[in-house]
This record gives sequence, C-alpha cells and structure tokens, in this order.
Amino acid sequence: MIKVFNTRHSFDQFRNALPSTTKIGLVPTMGNLHAGHISLLEKSGRENDITILTIFVNPKQFGPTEDFNLYPRTLEADIEKVTNISNNLNSRLKTEIIIFAPKDNAEIYPEIFTTTITVGPMTQILCGKFRPTHFDGVTTVVYRLFAIVKAHNAYFGQKDFQQCAIIKRMVSDLEIPITLHILPIIRNAEGLALSSRNQYLSPEENSKALHLPQTLIKIEKLLTSNQDPSLLVKDELQNKNWDYLEVLDAGSLNAITKTTKEAVIIGAYRLGTTRLLDNRLVKINA
Repeated sequence: MIKVFNTRHSFDQFRNALPSTTKIGLVPTMGNLHAGHISLLEKSGRENDITILTIFVNPKQFGPTEDFNLYPRTLEADIEKVTNISNNLNSRLKTEIIIFAPKDNAEIYPEIFTTTITVGPMTQILCGKFRPTHFDGVTTVVYRLFAIVKAHNAYFGQKDFQQCAIIKRMVSDLEIPITLHILPIIRNAEGLALSSRNQYLSPEENSKALHLPQTLIKIEKLLTSNQDPSLLVKDELQNKNWDYLEVLDAGSLNAITKTTKEAVIIGAYRLGTTRLLDNRLVKINA
C-alpha cells in the first residue's frame, strides 16, 4: 500500500529518516490526476530512488473570482491511480512512491507565514495579465514544497509553459539546489492537451476546444516554412474566445529576435467558464 502523509510532522519524520544517499524526485500536483501527471510520476520513478507526489490545492494561486472551492478533490481515486503505477514500477525498478497530501492549508502555510515569492516581469504577461496574483501563489507554494521535500529533481509538464519558465527563473535567481525536468504535453486522441479542467467542457465545447491545438499547428507550419504568422494571429484574435495567442522567444518569453533559436506558440482559449492552455515549441533561425 502507498504511504500517504497528511501532516508536515509525519512527513518530516519520514523524510529525515531517509539515508543521505537517497535520490529523491518531486512531482507537485493539485490532485485530480490524469495521464499527464502519471507521465511525470513514471519519469521520476525511473530516475529516482523515491518519488514524492504532493497533492495540495493551493489557495494562493486562485483569484477571488476563481474556482478554488469547485476545484475537484479526488484523493481516494488519486491514491488508487498512484498505487497502480507504483506496483507497475516496482515490478521493473526498485523505486518507491510516497504521497504527501496536506490535510489543510496550515500544513504548508503556518499561521505565522507572511512571505510571498515574486519573480517579476515574466509574471505580468500572458496568463499574468488575466490572473495578476496567480504566479506569486505558484512560486510561493513551489518554493515551500522544495523546502519541505528537499528533492534532487522536480518534474513539471510543458502544458503550463509560462509557469515552467517562471519556476526556472526562481530556481536560477535563488540558486535553489534542484534540477527541473519539463516533460512534453500529453494529449487525448483528438490532440487536446490533457487538463483537470477539461472535465468541465460539455460535448459541444469539447469539440470546439480543438480549435486551440489546431490553430497552434497552423502557426507552427508557417514558422517552419519561414512564413510570417502575424496575420493569422491577428485574424484569430478577432475571436473573443482567445485570452491571448502569441509567438515568443521560448527562453525569455520576450518578442522573437534574429538571435532566437526556439519559439513558443502559446495560447489561452475560453469556452464557457473553462480556460484552456496549450503551446508548441518550434526551432527557428537554426
């Protein structure tokens, strides 16, 4: 049976008892696990002696009008999925998966906790324009999880590309001793990036959502054939479903220049109350 820790005290006792030679991987999640999360878990399981999967719906990254209370909490189902993965990995590798699922916010943010980690300009564009406090909440909880777990490796999904870029910047600026691994987007059979929020889509909205990845593919084809995608982007933005659609330098999230080697095509698309993210990486100026 998977070990599940619900308090900081019990987790700390476990973590502090591990031999100093134990190689530890961290997979931070908010639960409601899908195939994208599982791919991170499997990757960490192959590369570390122990993988710590955290399940914590972080209140600091939700704005006042967002869906914190409605966010799906499926701990029992998540534990079952992780148990199946653990059994599969243990049949091939000597690895162990541990779940740290804090029972309440105080396990991560004690009453005296008043600090916020802010990365700067990179948090104010793209999603940051629409969710001004979101990334401060993300970096603060990720920093806390890094400090608590003390992992050697941490695994994130490329779907949240801006988030990954911001966490990379935080790790670099604060010289946090951890190696980040950004894994490719996992998609369904139709090409839609997997997300916990996809379940909110109606059948009709699910079909319309495919416009997001299909548009990114069109832009990618223009870039790879040395054509300017700006007219297509401008035309697409007439569709009010887009929060944004941009082609940026993948390293800096600034405008592309002649020295840019890799671009990211990145978009946020709304259907009803559901906000979908997607991106594609493209080599240019090679």
